[in-house]
Amino acid sequence: TEEPPEPEPEPTQVATPSPTNEPEPEDGVSDREQAVIDLTNEARADEGCGPLRADDRLHEAALGHSEDMADRDYFDHVTPEGVGPGERAERAGYDSWGGENIAAGYSSAEDVVKGWMDSPGHRANILNCDFVAIGVGAADSDSGPHWTQTFGYE
Repeated sequence: TEEPPEPEPEPTQVATPSPTNEPEPEDGVSDREQAVIDLTNEARADEGCGPLRADDRLHEAALGHSEDMADRDYFDHVTPEGVGPGERAERAGYDSWGGENIAAGYSSAEDVVKGWMDSPGHRANILNCDFVAIGVGAADSDSGPHWTQTFGYE
């Protein structure tokens, strides 16, 4: 069995999670995406950072990127056309983008958050107390799930 690839750190540099017993929000956040938000906020709380607020615009940017990577079989912060995380966030209507984590091949929210927390660059994004908002996107492909966390300052 091959181990999942190490997540790539983002060169660039958070609010209350929804209770898990409530119905899925209208913005379409999946259970596994919500689990990533919850686990991210737990890690932040352990280090003294406030919780990240789920933002629909950042979710749109993150999910779109995960789906694009899964559909077109690439793994990068920048699309083949040169569109990066900040531009994706702006296209979704979010102007204060701050950082992005991506990963591929992790089968669960627990595994992907652990992978990010074990990587210094990704950990730095998760524990950046200046971030106040998050969007998470997960999309399946033949090679396994593609995950994106997009962080913001507003």
